[in-house]
Amino acid sequence: MNDFDWLPLQEADAPKTLGFVHGTHDRAAHLRYHPDQIAEFQAGNSARFLTFCGESAVLARQGETLEAWFRAGDVPARFDPADAVFLGFCDQQPAFAVALDASLEESLKADAALSVVGVRQAALERQVSAEVLGAMAQGKAMTAWHLRHRFCANCGSPTVSAQGGWRRDCKACEAQHFPRTDPVVIMLIVHEDRCVLGRQQRFVPNVYSTLAGFVEPGETIEAAVRRETFEEAGIRTGRVRLVANQPWPFPMSLMIGAFAEATSFDITIDTDELEDCRWFSRDEVLSMIEKRHPAGLMIPPRMAIANHLIRLFAGLKD
Repeated sequence: MNDFDWLPLQEADAPKTLGFVHGTHDRAAHLRYHPDQIAEFQAGNSARFLTFCGESAVLARQGETLEAWFRAGDVPARFDPADAVFLGFCDQQPAFAVALDASLEESLKADAALSVVGVRQAALERQVSAEVLGAMAQGKAMTAWHLRHRFCANCGSPTVSAQGGWRRDCKACEAQHFPRTDPVVIMLIVHEDRCVLGRQQRFVPNVYSTLAGFVEPGETIEAAVRRETFEEAGIRTGRVRLVANQPWPFPMSLMIGAFAEATSFDITIDTDELEDCRWFSRDEVLSMIEKRHPAGLMIPPRMAIANHLIRLFAGLKD
């Protein structure tokens, strides 16, 4: 049997459980070149703000639910309007992201009207809608980028926000700096009814996942899949099938999900990268998904693209 025969010819829409991929907002990128218009949007009564503090999102408690969007006057601390990032339009309302001073995090956590949670936790526990998580990934990545790029990489002078937060300018040397996305390959290695899963020491106990690694400059996605697989597990691979992708705002990556066909089968673990790595049968993978594995082994949560790849291999539909 061809190792990819069990895959659909055309991948369906990503499952709702997959985090950060379901943003429905209009980014309205053409308006970034009109600062006066963006300033007018921001000052208007309909403007809405996603708020971040450190690595966390700040949410408003509304009874039993959590609300991610604030009106300008309800943002729980002062912020500089010039540093707000224009996200576009959500439900036809102008949307922005702001980062509050990280030193305020503990005081915000003490406010009973607020919930300060990690963005990953918000996705894992589905504390906000799938659509809001899409905008949250954009806002989290962009506000974090601004905090890391306060100074020019060319001359070291301070930079200022421009184009609605999508560029930083150095007034000293006139360099312009733009945000970048780091591509990461995350791949399930397969051969017939077996797949390769590994775990890092930092993983939750008993969790096994797909292999993964950053794409290097001058490298194709397929070449990165083959290189990282050989480096981490010593397995050679042939054909690569791209399946899905997922924004991952930690700080600003794009997870590119793939299947790769093994052409060698002995595993040699890079112990600097992995604690363990082994072949699993399809039946064993099913027992991990259903949480009935005799050794208590599990796979990553539903919000991660690794889960989606493993479930596809197991023949499960979301």
